[in-house]
Amino acid sequence: MHSYFKKVEIRWSDIDANFHLRHSVYYDFGAFVRISFLAEHGLTTAHMQQQHIGPILFREECVFKREIHFSDTVTIYLKLVTATADMGRWTMVHEIYKNEDTLAAVLTIDGAWMDTEKRKLVAPPDFFREVFEKLPK
Repeated sequence: MHSYFKKVEIRWSDIDANFHLRHSVYYDFGAFVRISFLAEHGLTTAHMQQQHIGPILFREECVFKREIHFSDTVTIYLKLVTATADMGRWTMVHEIYKNEDTLAAVLTIDGAWMDTEKRKLVAPPDFFREVFEKLPK
C-alpha cells in the first residue's frame, strides 16, 4: 500500500484553555488511525479477542510542530517504520497534518503483540502478519 490516512474533525472538547488541540488528542488520533487500518483489513478487535492477542505499546512519543485549532482540517498518515521478521515487535509513525500541507505533529510508537490470557508477549498468527505487511512503509 502506498499510503494510508484518515481525516478527522476537531471537536470542541478536543480544545484546551489555550484554544488549540489538547496534547492527549494527538495520541487518541494515532490509536484511531491504527485500529481503523487493522479493522479495514480484517483484523478487527473482535478477531483479536477471539485469538486472545492484542497490541500493546512500549513507547508513545509526540513531537509537536504547529498548533492545531478548532477550524483546522486534520489528516493523519500512518506508516510502519520497522518490525521484526515475525511482526512481533514494531514501530509506527503517524504524521499529523493540518489544512493539508502543514506538518503539525509526528507521533511515534513502539509496540508488540501480547497474549491477553497469559499476559506475555507473543509472535502474532499468520493473519496478523499478513495485515501488518500491508501497512505503508
